[in-house]
Amino acid sequence: MDKVLICGLGAVGLTFAVKFRGKCDLKILVDEERLKRYQQNKPTLNGKVQEFEYVLPSNTFDTNIFISDTFTPSDTFTPTPDLIIIATKAQGLESAIEGIKNFVGENTIIISLLNGISSEDRIKSIYPKATVLKSYFIGHSAVRDGNSVTQDGVGEIVVEKNPNIIGIFERCGINYSCPIDIDYAMWLKFTMNVFSNQTSAILNMTFGELKRNKTFIEFAKKLINEVRIIAEKKGIKNLENLESDALHALSLMCDEGKTSMHQDILAGRKTEVDIFAGELIRLGKEFGIPTPYNQVIYDLIKVREEDNEHRIHSCQGRQ
Repeated sequence: MDKVLICGLGAVGLTFAVKFRGKCDLKILVDEERLKRYQQNKPTLNGKVQEFEYVLPSNTFDTNIFISDTFTPSDTFTPTPDLIIIATKAQGLESAIEGIKNFVGENTIIISLLNGISSEDRIKSIYPKATVLKSYFIGHSAVRDGNSVTQDGVGEIVVEKNPNIIGIFERCGINYSCPIDIDYAMWLKFTMNVFSNQTSAILNMTFGELKRNKTFIEFAKKLINEVRIIAEKKGIKNLENLESDALHALSLMCDEGKTSMHQDILAGRKTEVDIFAGELIRLGKEFGIPTPYNQVIYDLIKVREEDNEHRIHSCQGRQ
């Protein structure tokens, strides 16, 4: 494996793009609007400007438009990438799925680093011949401000075991792990997002503030219990330690770090609440299981989003 296509240069995508660059044939998939944005304001990681080779959805992999002001699409078919990494926000999944259609071959491996528990099924439904591996990112939170990302390098890709993935990750210096029970691992990360990501956005609290607050921990256990009940209905095994494992994972987070949803609220961006509480509420209705704590979380996040939207429109109206 040598050809890698990354879709999404947010906090996670940019962090790993820098690691892949120079060690494999790496391209970044962008639309025309985002390409122009990167031409005008190049991405930076930890204060250092980063340059990549970009391709548009209408092109094939070997078309190089490395920050070019002019571009002529190529109609010539060239080899597809060996690995596609989708690292967008949840709101960008559908456009990412559409964007990679010219790049997916029968031997392509796709991994989705999106939060949540459903992106792999969605990708597989569109590209049934591709190998879609279950995966996610876990590590210290990054801070994103426009095209600028700050991340301390602590983190890894947790992925379903596959010899080709292991080979390219080791060659490119990508931190990774392949748990014995990938399904439990996926639901453990989902649990983390449900009880810490969402609540931090509502409470305006860092990881350290969450960890030290005994009342929060007791509330977190109620959210975790709702996840555990739904997970059992989904056939997930080994759930007896879900609560302790989730709270232990919280204890490992950097005290001053802010969750991605907390940062989204502060920046006035839409959050991923629909793939956290929203997904759990949907599954609860499917199985006839009440999820009152997540319903409250969902409603409060939507209140914050609406308030942010109102503030943005008010500011624009005064300009």
